[in-house]
Order: sequence, then C-alpha cells, then structure tokens
Amino acid sequence: MTATIEHRPAEAHNHTHGPDCGHLAVIHGDHVDYIHDGHAHREDGGHYDECSTCQCEHCSDACSSCECADCSCPTCNHNTCQCEHCSDACSSCECANCSCPTCAHAA
Repeated sequence: MTATIEHRPAEAHNHTHGPDCGHLAVIHGDHVDYIHDGHAHREDGGHYDECSTCQCEHCSDACSSCECADCSCPTCNHNTCQCEHCSDACSSCECANCSCPTCAHAA
C-alpha cells in the first residue's frame, strides 16, 4: 500500500520570500511561513508550498496564524505546552522528556 502526501504548490510570485520581502514571517515548527493575502507559504526544496491549515471543523486559517480559542489541531502554532512546569508555545518548547501531544518535538 502506498501513502499519498498532499502537495499544494503556492501560486507563482514575482519575488523570493525572505527577510526583506515585505511579508510577515512566522516560525512554524521546523520552518518559516510567509503570510500574505490569506496564504501561508513555506519553502520546500527550492519552491514554495501552501502550509498546513487548521484541522478544527470551524476554522480555515493557516496553522501558523490560527487564533481558535479552543484549538485542538496538532500543527497549529498557538498551542501551549501542557507539561506541568512549562508555559512555552508548542512550536518552540524545549522541555526535556516533553509529553505534550501538540509540541513539535513530542514523541
């Protein structure tokens, strides 16, 4: 059985995303998303793809800019580590032995 991974190339741009491109840059897990016109683009092997969208049934925001109050999406940026002694965002948590199910490094 072969697994299919969704690949969503971003629309063509007249520039390369980067620190001075004029678009908001947001760290999202192990990459940077460039936010503009309702899209979140991430570099992938020399081209840009649309980044992940919140999986909550009532939300369609990009995970890097989602603002759901009750978000349960495992890839959204605003989740906070659920470990007892940590209050970092899941996208930047550095807990040793982290057990939080939404942290980027959780096993």
